[in-house]
Amino acid sequence: MFTDTPAQSSSFSPLRAAVLFGCIAVGLLGLVARVAYLQTYGRQQQVLRADRQHHQGEVLPARRGSIFDANGALIAGSVQDCGVYVDPHFMHEQYQEQNRFNEMDKDIARLANLLEREPMALSKLISDESQQRFLRISEAVDERTAQAVKALKLPGVGLMPMNRRVYPMGSLAAHIIGGVQPDQIGLDGLEMKYDKLLAGKDGYQRILKDARRRGLGVSEDDYVEPQHGQHLVLTIDANMQLIAEQELAAACKKFRSDKGEVILLDPYTGEVLALADYPTFSPQAPSDSKPDVRRNNALVSPYEPGSAIKPFIVGPALTQQVTTASRVWPINAISWATPYGRRITDTHGYGPLTTWDVLVKSSNIGMSMLSEQMGNARLHPALVSFGFGKRSGIELPGEDPGLINPLARWGSHSTESVAQGYEMMVTPLQLARAFCVYANGGYLPPIRIIKGTVDPNGDIRCRNAAPDVSTLSRPVTPEAAMQIRRILADVPLRGTASGISHPIAGTKTYDVPTWYIWNIFGKTGTAHISEGKAGYSGTRFNSTFLGAAPYEKPRLVVAMTLHDPDRSIAHYGGTVSAPASARILGRCLAYLQVEPSPELEPPPAEVMAHLVNFDPKIYQKPANHPTGGEAQARLNVRH
Repeated sequence: MFTDTPAQSSSFSPLRAAVLFGCIAVGLLGLVARVAYLQTYGRQQQVLRADRQHHQGEVLPARRGSIFDANGALIAGSVQDCGVYVDPHFMHEQYQEQNRFNEMDKDIARLANLLEREPMALSKLISDESQQRFLRISEAVDERTAQAVKALKLPGVGLMPMNRRVYPMGSLAAHIIGGVQPDQIGLDGLEMKYDKLLAGKDGYQRILKDARRRGLGVSEDDYVEPQHGQHLVLTIDANMQLIAEQELAAACKKFRSDKGEVILLDPYTGEVLALADYPTFSPQAPSDSKPDVRRNNALVSPYEPGSAIKPFIVGPALTQQVTTASRVWPINAISWATPYGRRITDTHGYGPLTTWDVLVKSSNIGMSMLSEQMGNARLHPALVSFGFGKRSGIELPGEDPGLINPLARWGSHSTESVAQGYEMMVTPLQLARAFCVYANGGYLPPIRIIKGTVDPNGDIRCRNAAPDVSTLSRPVTPEAAMQIRRILADVPLRGTASGISHPIAGTKTYDVPTWYIWNIFGKTGTAHISEGKAGYSGTRFNSTFLGAAPYEKPRLVVAMTLHDPDRSIAHYGGTVSAPASARILGRCLAYLQVEPSPELEPPPAEVMAHLVNFDPKIYQKPANHPTGGEAQARLNVRH
């Protein structure tokens, strides 16, 4: 008897099949992704890795342009040194591939000892920057050290040429030149102002290497030539710059002044022949000095000039026929009350003074009377016409325009305040430029300190053409300019700067007064220093002298200011700044071999009849008045 049994049930499961299919699909997708990776990004990485092993990129640094004085003397230049760099990423890769990772710190320590660096610090630096491709670890190593580093044959360590800035004249013209930072970026002065022009543009090359990392060659496509920086030629003369710095420093030390400035200009072209600030600093290490020491106060720090402003009021007054040189002003006492009750005082009481002697004796009362007669409507534009309140355009950074308040803001006291050099602010550079008007016959010259650049042929390519006098502004007429020049020639003889025209017994040859050789004309200024809301100090002053020589045909204009000299020694501009300015003029004129001056002609008869304590003998030169080459011998370069 047969018994039926149910059929064997199937073992197929849709779920298991789906899982299996999914795993196969994921595996296939993974393989596809892997193949895609290897054919695209992965291949690119392998190619780049191989390229890094066979090629090495190097920056070809551009040579920074040099700076020369007007005679071609080198003031700032560059020398090539050797620097050491590391490719941290490549170094780590190589030590890992060679299974020498444990030796890396030892090799870095050997490198650190050669470079006189702390081994642990250098190892940590390279480790921290492991993803970087370039890390400079030493600069300006000598040839012996460079060869020792090369002999180590450490992977990722290489040598590169580097330019180092040098200043062969030391601190000379430091406030003009400025300096550079360790990365060769300009810091202050012309180095900063013309950084792009001086720096040029770095080049680049990729060198094909063999298995031992030896250079095989560079393809044309892998080489970009560096574009070296351009050279600058300045208007300053290094010899006159040295003279100016020496005399400024000597004056500041003698009168215990914390700071001072001096500017020397060519009155016809407006070229800066010397510009100095005290104290100075080393452009080789500018970061070692404080920012206020590096500040070029000659053009960035305006101040109230005091009586030095007076020629720039009298000149326009003569031009506009507000007064004449022979007019006598009724000064009857040492003080005078203005129409609105303000009292103006003079340092000395002279009695009635001509306009001539108002300038020579620097009478505040006479100047206030003259300014009252001019009125603010003519006084304000007269001062503006000399460039006060505006930048001169000198090719140095940070120039301050100074300050002359708008006419609408001048109050009842402004007329007399401005007449005495207050309620306005100027820079020494502005004063020197304005004084050129009287030295050159009446026009305001443009100011420049850069003569040009040097082209590839070695020729100077002028950046600024000589000024066309016919296009320049004329604050005063040529006749008025000449008249002011003659009046100011009396200031060193019988006025507020008479100390510079009298010899001192027993002095050395270079102390023979410049006036004994060349006729100087100029103006002094002594101004109280403002202390803000506390008013003006009674014991602190700015002492200024403006001058030019020789009177007959001026070659040089000088402006010097000493700030806060020790009052227990002296504080008047005629005593503090005038003698040093005269020595600068004398030494520079001797250097230029300018012929000595003849004796000055006396003032016109209509003026001479009213001058205070006038003696025509003051214009007589000494019997041993030097001529020709004797002048230079009598004023040998000091120090």
